[in-house]
Amino acid sequence: MASKRIATIKRKTQETSIQLKLELDGKGVSDIQTGIPFFDHMLELFTFHGLFNLKVKAKGDIDVDYHHTVEDVGLVLGEALQKALGKKTGIRRYGFFILPMDETLARVTLDISDRPNFVYQVDDNNGRVLDFNIGLFEEFFQAVVNNARITLHMTLEYGKEPHHIAEALFKCFARALDSATQIDPRLKGTLPSTKGLLGSTTNKR
Repeated sequence: MASKRIATIKRKTQETSIQLKLELDGKGVSDIQTGIPFFDHMLELFTFHGLFNLKVKAKGDIDVDYHHTVEDVGLVLGEALQKALGKKTGIRRYGFFILPMDETLARVTLDISDRPNFVYQVDDNNGRVLDFNIGLFEEFFQAVVNNARITLHMTLEYGKEPHHIAEALFKCFARALDSATQIDPRLKGTLPSTKGLLGSTTNKR
């Protein structure tokens, strides 16, 4: 029987205190408490559409700004993803999804490569939902990339409503990540790389 791909991470600084548990092979169950309702909503969507299980309890200096809490949750989520993936044997590695959200269309492609690289092409990066600036999500995803050590390309093909833009990006990321983290039985427990390892910058990948 395959071992469960679960990680629990705790991180405490002078700005934030975060406890996070991620289960890759879940059922879309979430328990999110960051103190930022719109951010909670996005993480719940990510969990549900990726069929992960995610528990987050975060306390931060949100009376000053949302930035520290949003970025630090990204850091911890990325670290949990890296840990839960373990040796990465048998994973599909690549994920791709295009997702419509009413007038909005988002595209996400990713590679669980052990080479962190982030490309974020979102024109409306300063839209607001109540008092939340969706531009903060660029920092969130950058933090995920850095700590999960993945390559992630996120593109807003078009869209107008900030809520729809954020929702499309989170759902699209969830679907692409679900695809990339799934176990492919044809690989029979080997790494999805012709060179037998991930992270090298040599030509064979």
